[in-house]
Amino acid sequence: MSLRFTLLVTFFFLVHMASNSLTSHAQTSKRTLGKIERFDSQLDGLLGPDAQLEILADGFTWTEGPVWMGDAATGHLLFSDIPRNTTFKWTAKDGIQLFMNPSGYTGVTYYGLEPGSNGLLKDIDGNLVSCEHGDRRVSVLTPGGGKRTLADNYQGKRLNSPNDGVLKSNGDIYFTDPPYGLPMRENDPRRELEHFGVYRISKKDGSLTLISTELQRPNGIGFSPDEKTLYVAQSDPKKAIWMSFPVAADGTVGKGTLFYDATAEVGKMPGLPDGLSVDTQGNLWASGPGGIWIFNKDAKLLGRINTGERTSNCGFGEDGSTLFVTADSYLCKIKTKAKGVQ
Repeated sequence: MSLRFTLLVTFFFLVHMASNSLTSHAQTSKRTLGKIERFDSQLDGLLGPDAQLEILADGFTWTEGPVWMGDAATGHLLFSDIPRNTTFKWTAKDGIQLFMNPSGYTGVTYYGLEPGSNGLLKDIDGNLVSCEHGDRRVSVLTPGGGKRTLADNYQGKRLNSPNDGVLKSNGDIYFTDPPYGLPMRENDPRRELEHFGVYRISKKDGSLTLISTELQRPNGIGFSPDEKTLYVAQSDPKKAIWMSFPVAADGTVGKGTLFYDATAEVGKMPGLPDGLSVDTQGNLWASGPGGIWIFNKDAKLLGRINTGERTSNCGFGEDGSTLFVTADSYLCKIKTKAKGVQ
């Protein structure tokens, strides 16, 4: 038996044991995290007076990318633990289970502290799409097993580290490509592109189009319900903002405008603008300093789910009204009165 084989067996055993301990821990008792901050009465139509952020499991390294797969009754949640290079699965019945390892890096050498998958989404056929740091690509998990690369380069130069993505109703996938997954980030010698961009993968022919380079640290991304506006978060402590871009009929975007600036709150509370989701009324549920910021479509801040933790992302699931939240080492959920855009 080779040393490499022994190490691989030991690694998968440890991952298996870790996932089992997370499962049993999640099922022991109901706990909550943080508090709800209400800044406007409109929030009452989105979160009930008794709404609480429930902890489903903890003990992870850095959680990200929650996506609900399947229907409300038989579906499940998938989410990333980026440093562990692992995608986990959660169901109310079975708790936490290992879903996929490796999730974002399949190389044989060390590749930094954040090699795994980041943002997760579904394609138009309901297949899992992963934004992969280490393999520097956007991939789709095929129904018969195995992955297919959707995009890994722009004009022959490798992508930086695809971070988060969103599906358009015509099947196109939009994603962000900051430097966070590169071992040395923007100063990494493996970096090939001069910009950090927002891209579109065409469902029609698979082509990759660069649609914006306005943001230096593009991160979370989402569409308005009518898909006429694209929202992109920027995780830059010096310019912690959300931008909105008008979407043209051909899928390209116009010049961005500032949606909301949270720079003044950086350092006062943990975290930066990161992943986001949009509900059917056009409200944004966006991770930022302190937790999940909730805006109406006119950029009015209605409230915040203050987790007290660095909060990475959120996504609607189950019947569409449960918001799953990834915050540092935690996986959480909260019942809302809203419905997520599907």
